Amino acid sequence: MQIDTMETIETLGTIAFAISGTFAAMQRRLDPFGVLIIAFVTSIGGGTVRDLLIGDTPVAWMRDVNYCLLILVTSVLTIFFKTHIKKFKVTLFLFDSLGLGLFTMLGIQKGIMFGLSPGICVALGTITGCFGGVIRDTLLNTIPLIFHKEIYATACILGGMLFYALKYFNFKDDVATIAVIAFIFLLRVVVVRFKLALPKFGY
Repeated sequence: MQIDTMETIETLGTIAFAISGTFAAMQRRLDPFGVLIIAFVTSIGGGTVRDLLIGDTPVAWMRDVNYCLLILVTSVLTIFFKTHIKKFKVTLFLFDSLGLGLFTMLGIQKGIMFGLSPGICVALGTITGCFGGVIRDTLLNTIPLIFHKEIYATACILGGMLFYALKYFNFKDDVATIAVIAFIFLLRVVVVRFKLALPKFGY
């Protein structure tokens, strides 16, 4: 995948998660500073954990202040236009699902750039997609979605497997990337719409 495509994915993922974090914070009625903090950790949390794990430091948002400015502007605009968006919960879900797909693919590509094995690349994609939300939900004192019964991290893993399956059949990188992002997004929508879940285990 070319660098400009990766930058586009990272930009779109950052915007999606900034909006997701902003709406999550507004649902809990935080003040503007609290909203901005939640927007930031949602957007950069997964990527920060990923970069630290693979030793790519300083982490991405420290090397390029434009990402911080992008989060700030996105969050402020989301706050400003909040009165025009009635269904916060639906909006939060849609942007969270979109960000999940975008950042999962970004994490996989970052692993490929570092020459890591497919399994580790899928794991990095899952971390990139999920951990911003984990930090967000922890700060908001809610159980992170990744630990709920609904399919969340599993969507990232299945998306990663789909990417390597498409690569095996010689699909172009850009086509495979778009397919995986769409797959993860649509899977999340279907899972929530029909209330599908993984089996629970007890004792």
